[in-house]
Amino acid sequence: MSRSRQPPLVTGISPNEGIPWTKVTIRGENLGTGPADLIGLTICGHNCLLTAEWMSGSKIVCRVGQAKNDKGDIIVTTKSGGKGTSTVSFKLLKPEKIGILDQSAVWVDEMNYYDMRTDRNKGIPPLSLRPANPLGIEIEKSKFPQKDLEMLFPGMSADFTSENFSAAWYLIENHSTTSFEQLKMAVTNLKRQASKKSEGSLAYVKGGLSTFFEAQDALSAIHQKLEADGTEKVEGSMTQKLENVLNRASNTADMLFQEVLGRKDKADSTRNALNVLQRFKFLFNLPLNIERNIQKGDYDVVINDYEKAKSLFGKTEVQVFKKYYAEVETRIEALRELLLDKLLETPSTLHDQKRYIRYLSDLHASGDPAWQCIGAQHRWILQLMHSCKEGYVQDLKGTPGLHSPMMDLDNDVRPSVLSHLSQTASLKRGSSFQSGRDDTWRYKTPHRVAFVEKLTKLVLSQLPNFWKLWISYVNGSLFSETAEKSGQIERSKNVRQRQNDFKKMIQEVMHCLVKLIRGALLPLSIPEGGVRQYGGWEVKSELSGQWLTHVIQTMRLTYESLTALEIPNDMLQTIQDLILDLRVRCVMVTLQHTAEEVKRLAEKEDWIVDNEGLTSLPCQFEQCIIHSLQSLKGVLECKPGEASVFQQPKTQEEVCQLSISIMQIFIYCLEQLSTKPDADVDTAHLSVDVSSPDLFGSIHEDISLTSEQRLLIVLSNCCYLERHTFLNIAEHFEKHNFQGIEKITQVSMASLKELDQRLFENYIELKADPIVGSLEPGIYAGYFDWKDCLPPTGVRNYLKEALVNIIAVHAEVFTISKELVPRILSKVVEAVSEELSRLMQCVSSFSKNGALQARLEICALRDTVAVHLTSESRSSFKQALEALPQLSSGADKKFLEELLNKFKSSMHLQLTCFQAAASTMMKT
Repeated sequence: MSRSRQPPLVTGISPNEGIPWTKVTIRGENLGTGPADLIGLTICGHNCLLTAEWMSGSKIVCRVGQAKNDKGDIIVTTKSGGKGTSTVSFKLLKPEKIGILDQSAVWVDEMNYYDMRTDRNKGIPPLSLRPANPLGIEIEKSKFPQKDLEMLFPGMSADFTSENFSAAWYLIENHSTTSFEQLKMAVTNLKRQASKKSEGSLAYVKGGLSTFFEAQDALSAIHQKLEADGTEKVEGSMTQKLENVLNRASNTADMLFQEVLGRKDKADSTRNALNVLQRFKFLFNLPLNIERNIQKGDYDVVINDYEKAKSLFGKTEVQVFKKYYAEVETRIEALRELLLDKLLETPSTLHDQKRYIRYLSDLHASGDPAWQCIGAQHRWILQLMHSCKEGYVQDLKGTPGLHSPMMDLDNDVRPSVLSHLSQTASLKRGSSFQSGRDDTWRYKTPHRVAFVEKLTKLVLSQLPNFWKLWISYVNGSLFSETAEKSGQIERSKNVRQRQNDFKKMIQEVMHCLVKLIRGALLPLSIPEGGVRQYGGWEVKSELSGQWLTHVIQTMRLTYESLTALEIPNDMLQTIQDLILDLRVRCVMVTLQHTAEEVKRLAEKEDWIVDNEGLTSLPCQFEQCIIHSLQSLKGVLECKPGEASVFQQPKTQEEVCQLSISIMQIFIYCLEQLSTKPDADVDTAHLSVDVSSPDLFGSIHEDISLTSEQRLLIVLSNCCYLERHTFLNIAEHFEKHNFQGIEKITQVSMASLKELDQRLFENYIELKADPIVGSLEPGIYAGYFDWKDCLPPTGVRNYLKEALVNIIAVHAEVFTISKELVPRILSKVVEAVSEELSRLMQCVSSFSKNGALQARLEICALRDTVAVHLTSESRSSFKQALEALPQLSSGADKKFLEELLNKFKSSMHLQLTCFQAAASTMMKT
C-alpha cells in the first residue's frame, strides 16, 4: 500500500545538543498534516511524543527525554508518510548532578539513593553528586601516565570526593598546562561557589523563572479550555456534573442488588455459626496442648496454635471464648518469659540465639529481645576477658583461683582460629621451643604470653558470633515474615541509634582487649586509674624480644581475623596502635638485650690471632648485631595498615642512642681488654692457630701474652672494625630502615678512632721511650768525647743496641699484624731520630774524627730504617747532619762509605726485616 505523502525528513534541530528535558525545535519536510497525524517522535532512541507539540508541517517543538545513547538521530513518524529519516543528529549531554543538600529550582531525579541502613551503595552516592569541574576553568588533560601518578601519590586519588583526595594529583591530571593567572581565577570561582550558599533562595528562584513561567502557561491553558467548554453557565462545573452521574449510578445499583446481598449476608451468618462450633473444641483443649508442647520443646507448634487462636478469638465478645482465650494468653506469657531467659543465658550458640529470637518475635514479645541478647553477649564477652586476666594473675602469684566454667571455651572455638594460631606459634618459636600445646610447653611459656594467646583466642571465638548476630539483626534475618509484617518490631525507627550503640560495644570490647594486653606487657602505658582494673601482674622481669615478637605475630593474626569479619577499620584502630607500641617496645628490648650480650663478649676473647692479626671478637660482635637485626625483621616489616616503627621522632632518637650505646659498649670492652693486668688474662684456653706457625715468635714454650701484645691485638682489631665491621653494621642498619645511621656511624667511628689513637700512643710510649732513653747514655759511655776521640772503626754498640730494639719491636708487631708495622715503626723512628738530632745539636764542637764518627752513625741509622722514614724523621736526620762539620776531602767520604758498607754487611741478617718490609711496600 503506497503512502499519500512523502516520508518525514528532519533537516535541522535547535539546539543540537543539551541535557535531558531540554526544549528543542525540529525543522524539516513532511512532518505531518496536523497533531493527529503525528504518531511517533524519537530522539536518540527515546520516545518524545508525549512532550511533542506540532506547529506546522515543517516545525515541531518537544523536550528531549532520558536516552541511553549519547548521540542519535531524530526520527518522526506520521500516519500519512510513515517512518521518516534524519540528516542531522542530537548530542545528549550529561546533566550537572545536584547534591543532596543543594537547592534546586527544578525537580531532581532521585533514582540513585544511598541506603544508610546497610551502608551499601544502591546507585551513585549523594556525596559524589558534585560538579565535574569544581575550579570553573577549562580542563586540560595531561599526558602523564596513570601508573606514574599512582606511584608518585601512593594510596591517594584524584577524585575530589574521595577521602584520600590529592590536590596535587588533581592539578597535574587536569591543569598541568594551566597558567598561574587561570589558577587565580579558579580560586576566585571556588570562593564564589562557597559564598552562593548565603545568597538565599532568591537566586534559585531567579534561575528557575523559566520553569515558573511554563507552569503558569499550563494553568492558564487549562483555565481557558474550561471556560470555552461553557458547561459552567448551564449545569455547573464539569466535575460537579460527573459527580451527579456517579451518585445516580450507585443508587440504582443498590436498589437492584439489595435483596441478593441480604440473602448473602444471612448465608454468611449461618456459615460463621458453624465455624464457631468447630473452633470451640480447638480453643477448649488449647491451654493443655500449649503446656504439653512447651514441655516437649515444640515451640513451633505452640506458636502456630497461638496464631490460629488469636486470629479466631482475639477480639471475641463471647464470655466463654474470652475466658479460655485469657488462659491461653497466660500460658503464652509464661512461654515468653521462658524463652527470654533461655535467650539471655550464656554461653549459648548463635543458632540457639537466632531460634529464640525468632520465637519471641513470632510471639510478639514486648521490647526488643534481639537487642537484649546482643547486650547480654557484650557483657558476657567483657566478663570472660576480665576473668581470663584474673585467672592468670592468680596463677602467677601461686594461688590459682577456682575453676570457672566460663574459661572452658575449647569446645566453642572454631578450628580455623585454633589451627591458625597454633601454626603461627610453632613457626615463631622455631626448633628451640616445643611446637605442641601440652602442659610442658605451657609451663615454659611466660604467663603473660600465655595470657595474650588465651585472651586473643577467647575474643576470636566469641566476637564472630557476636558480629554475625548484629548483622542478622540489621538485615532482619532474625525475624520471621509474620513478625515483620505485624509491626511489632520497629527496627527501622531506631536502627541509627542501635548502630551507634553497637559501635560503642565493639569499641568497648576492643579497648578492653587492648588495655588488658597493655596492662600485662606495657603497664606504663595504662593510666593510673586503670592499673587496678587492667594491671596487677607484679612482674619485675621484662619479656625478651623473642617473646615480644611472638606476641606481635599473635596480635597481627588477631587483627587479620577481625578484619576478615568486615569490621570497620576505625573500630580496630586501637589494636593497630597497640601493635605499633609493641613493635617499638620489642625493638628497644632487643637492642638493650644486644647491649648486654656485647658486654659479655669480652669474656669470650680467646686472644687467638689469625694471619691478618685479628681475633674472633670483631666477627662475634658483627654476628651479634646481625642476629639481633634479623630477629627484628618481622617486627620492622610493615603489614597492611601498619605504620613504620620509626615514624615518631622520639622513637628514632631512642633507637639511635641505643645503637650508639651498643657500639660504644663494645669499644669500652676493647679498652678494658687492652688494659687488663697480666694476672687477669685467662690463658687456660689459649691455643696457637696452626695456620700461623710464626705466631708470637718465641713464645710457643710459654703461652702467655704481655700487655704490649694485647695492645697490638686490640689495635689490629680496631683497624679492622674501622675499615670493615662498622661499615657492614651500618649497611645492615640501613637495610632494616633504621634512622640516624649517619649519626650512629659518626659517633661510633669517633669513639673508635679516639680509642685507637690512645692505645697507639700507649704502645709507642712503652716501646719508643726505652730506646730513646738509651741513646744518650750509650753515646757517652766510657767517657766518650766528640772533641777528642780516635778515628772511627765502625758503628758503636749503642746504635746497634738501638737497632736491635727497633728490630724487636718490628718482630713483635709483625708477629701480631703485618699492617701495623709501618704505622708503629714510623712513629718509633720519628722518636729516635728526633732524640738523635737533639743530642747532635747539643754538642758544642766536633773534632774531625768525632764528626766522622757522628756522621757514620747517623747515616747508618737513617739508611737502615729508610723504608719507615717520614717527613718528620727525615727532617730530624737532616738537622742532625747539618749540626756536624762538612767532610773536607773525598778520602773521608770514601772512608765513610766503606765503614757504612762494612756495617751493613756485618748486620745483614739483623737488617733483613727492613729489606723485606721495603720489598713488600714496593709490591703494594
